[in-house]
Amino acid sequence: MIRRLLIVGALVLLGGCAGESSAPVDFVIRGGRIVDGTGNASWIGDVAVRGDRIVAIGEHLEVDALQEIDATGLVVAPGFIDVHTHARRGLFRLPTADNYVRQGVTTVMEGPDGSSPLPVAPFLARLDSLGPAINIGLFVGHGSIRAAVLGEEDRAPDAIEIDSMRALTEQAMLDGAFGLSTGLFYVPGNFADTGEVIELARVVAGFGGSHTSHMRDEASGLIESVEETIRIGEEGGLPTQLTHHKVIGQANWGASRETLRQVDEARARGVDVTIDQYPYAASSTSIEAALLPQWAREGGRTALLTRLSNPETRASIKAETERIIREERGGGDLSRVQLASCGWDSSLDGKHLGDVTARLGLAPSIPNGAEAVFWLVGQGGCSGIFHAIGEGDLDAIMRHPQSMVASDGGVIVFGEAMPHPRSYGTFARVLGHYVRDQGVLTLEEAVRKMSGFPAARLGLTDRGILAEGTHADIVLFHPETVTDMATFEQPHQYAEGFAGVWVNGQQVFDGATMTGARPGAVLYGPGKRP
Repeated sequence: MIRRLLIVGALVLLGGCAGESSAPVDFVIRGGRIVDGTGNASWIGDVAVRGDRIVAIGEHLEVDALQEIDATGLVVAPGFIDVHTHARRGLFRLPTADNYVRQGVTTVMEGPDGSSPLPVAPFLARLDSLGPAINIGLFVGHGSIRAAVLGEEDRAPDAIEIDSMRALTEQAMLDGAFGLSTGLFYVPGNFADTGEVIELARVVAGFGGSHTSHMRDEASGLIESVEETIRIGEEGGLPTQLTHHKVIGQANWGASRETLRQVDEARARGVDVTIDQYPYAASSTSIEAALLPQWAREGGRTALLTRLSNPETRASIKAETERIIREERGGGDLSRVQLASCGWDSSLDGKHLGDVTARLGLAPSIPNGAEAVFWLVGQGGCSGIFHAIGEGDLDAIMRHPQSMVASDGGVIVFGEAMPHPRSYGTFARVLGHYVRDQGVLTLEEAVRKMSGFPAARLGLTDRGILAEGTHADIVLFHPETVTDMATFEQPHQYAEGFAGVWVNGQQVFDGATMTGARPGAVLYGPGKRP
């Protein structure tokens, strides 16, 4: 009966009923295993598309189509929605966003970790003029707002300054931001107290937006940081999200049992708190952010170098850097810190911190590793990859019903530097390694965490699921062969097993090559005003 109702509804949407002729649809995908993004059981059926919308979905659709696509043996799923990316770094160089499209991603969100373009409107207008292959939306960054008002000073705002921050937040929401992102781990966001963030969260709440946070600490202070993120949502009156949730440092592994309990208890008392996660046991950020104490970076690069030139201050910084290498992101071993990109010397890309100490004529000890960090910073800085995340925590977070998938990656120009493989493989890795090989998730639940759940979180009511009337963001893949190929040693490898990707009804990937089509749309948040 349900399938029959779907078919009847399809005939109405197609402009007629039984016995009446109607214009052919643009294409119909036939005989695929439909995993619709809701978490419901999959079934074999057809999907018909006209223009940028799905106009019919059901078993054995009786429709004429300009193109018939045989999906026998393939999964038909909604295009994946990545709620945490740094796509703006590369999208203007590569508008086709190949590394995302080739793993089924059709929508990305920008402005994470407290950092975003400001003001928002000109950036979104520039994106609209660009015409990317994928859809893109934006969060406004608390750190960017704070920097616009206070610079990189470690102090609280006065009444006039907090009003200025509120005004910038309000304008960003009116311009189309989906909410507020915080990077309380980073300068200058980490100089803010919780109350400051709550003030801005309340502005966002008034527009129906949400909050997402790179928390203040993901190592020894993780429990307190989760509590803070929940408090921002609870007192700010808006949904709140632990972004790229993980547990860093072997001494802290297993702490996800407590953090997930915190999430469950908060939800039980009415706080709308959720999680996103990438499926790798290594993080990536700048060497400075990861391995230097935050207080040393107040005032920017010039101030940092001045502190490093003072013997007494340098000794204090070194003691803390040694601790971080030993206990936190350094993983206790110089080989666990890998350089991803050093713009001033690409020969260092892919090297480990131990290699840098050798280059400096030093033995590979943790104290010498700290000296190597200072040398890298002095030369211009690098981005790094830090192998210090617990696999058990990764699995536990992935299984949690309130977690979704997000890459924390960027649009990558093939062959440049040695980036974290998450930019190429996140979604394929979940489908291949964690669904097919390890059984951590069912296929239906994994697709929900990649599509319907993030769409609901963002308030995208017409994306993220396969249903009549939704935008035709669609991906086809082989469930038995979908694989992430990118590794830490050889990251520039596209995911395999994807047979086709459509964005707003236009095919952007045909299973072998990018089509060159750029049908992506700029998406606007709930407060958008003309």
